[in-house]
Amino acid sequence: MNIFEEALMRQAEYQTRRHFLGKCTTGLGALALSSLIGCNWMKDGSGPAPVSGIVRDLSKPFAPLAPHFAPKAKSVIFLHMAGAPSQLELFDYKPALQKLDGLDCPQSLLEGKKFAFITGVPKMLGPQAKFKQYGQSGAWVSEHLPEFSRMVDEVSFLKAMHTDQFNHAPAQLLMQTGSARLGKPSMGSWVTYGLGSENENLPGFMVLLSGGKAPDAGKAGYGSGFLPTVYQGVECRQHGEPVLYVGNPAGMGRDLRKQSIEAINAVNQLHYEEMNDPETISRISQYEMAFKMQVSVPEVMDIQKEPAYIHEMYGAEPGEASFANNCLLARRLVEKGVRFVQLFDWGWDSHGNDPTNALDKGFGNLCRNIDKPVAALLEDLKMRGLLDETLVVWGAEFGRTPMQENREGKEMSFKGRDHHTDAFTVWMAGGGIKGGYTHGETDEIGYYGTSGRTSIFDLQATILNQLGMDHEKLTYAFQGRNFRLTDVHGKVIKEVIA
Repeated sequence: MNIFEEALMRQAEYQTRRHFLGKCTTGLGALALSSLIGCNWMKDGSGPAPVSGIVRDLSKPFAPLAPHFAPKAKSVIFLHMAGAPSQLELFDYKPALQKLDGLDCPQSLLEGKKFAFITGVPKMLGPQAKFKQYGQSGAWVSEHLPEFSRMVDEVSFLKAMHTDQFNHAPAQLLMQTGSARLGKPSMGSWVTYGLGSENENLPGFMVLLSGGKAPDAGKAGYGSGFLPTVYQGVECRQHGEPVLYVGNPAGMGRDLRKQSIEAINAVNQLHYEEMNDPETISRISQYEMAFKMQVSVPEVMDIQKEPAYIHEMYGAEPGEASFANNCLLARRLVEKGVRFVQLFDWGWDSHGNDPTNALDKGFGNLCRNIDKPVAALLEDLKMRGLLDETLVVWGAEFGRTPMQENREGKEMSFKGRDHHTDAFTVWMAGGGIKGGYTHGETDEIGYYGTSGRTSIFDLQATILNQLGMDHEKLTYAFQGRNFRLTDVHGKVIKEVIA
């Protein structure tokens, strides 16, 4: 083979490979596009076949869309206590459990049950807090939450929540994404995909962490799953840049930054026109949003601008990484039109193996860290007329057992409880939810729900309902079928709706 023949062969190989790859990626891109816009693709390739999902202009991913029906709430603040605090030391008062304190757990409560750490026969553990009734509703609240107790008439308690996941990461995923496995969009992603945002300069879904660690579910707890990546939660920081890399590199001014983004997006646009990969459109939108966030995020994250009485109200300290600061930030974000604000507070795993989380030691400190800020958040939203249109949800991934944990069959150094799936408490406030109401009851030791049992899917359906979305109609076509946050489960908890 001479040089001329070899050149012809190489050219043919290159053109064939390029043609093949181009056709493949175009075809795959088209399939992905059909998935992204919530549509199947027609068999003859003539275009998308409409299904019941939402159709979005991919170049405007946060453009507001009309809800399915008139909403009661515009925004959601979800306060997730990662690790799962004990409902038996906070809201579910069980005096009968005190009478059983220190006795062997009956076999009837252990047969066929799965626990994370309990082995053999544990001892029953009475409430490790004193309770009183508060407000016109007479809600029982423990001594650990004196500030929150003032606000009980704004709240609906769900006392008989249940789940089927007893380990933290899958249970947190189930709570936030509707699935215990990775890969599903989080609630905030579904909400911003379905409704868009009212502020074109801020993301529709923002995430605030406290407690020193991320939740066990990691970033998947606020990821976009199979939805376009532009809908994933944007994590904010309390030290350094409020959002990682939101600032310009040294030596780059805002004008140069703008020119560089325009140049990158021009290349991305050419790539999209050639390959039809819808994720490229998503990338263009992310670059544009990042540029807008350079101005909008530092302004909204600067809580020093708040007056002194507001800082005192929340117990906030600018510059500190704290749940109190995050609650104040959450109010500022919904005030600016952010659709879904997700807070994770880590450290509530009260096994009794560590004094910092033990029910007879550090649990009280954990409660003090959230008590004042949670009460202030509800009070502040109400003062500003925002509570009526903001749904506040407080909860965790599961509850705690009425028995004391006995890891490896041994008595623990401190008093704690194991993970419990059959009964735990979540509360909701504002956004069209009844105030001073309790739905569901547990038995006399708080082991099983005896009436008004509600699942995580029911909670998710109710949150979407308050935002004006039918959880059965908010769907997205992926891998051959329509998916939704609640999958094939869930019903709206109508009893708590005002």
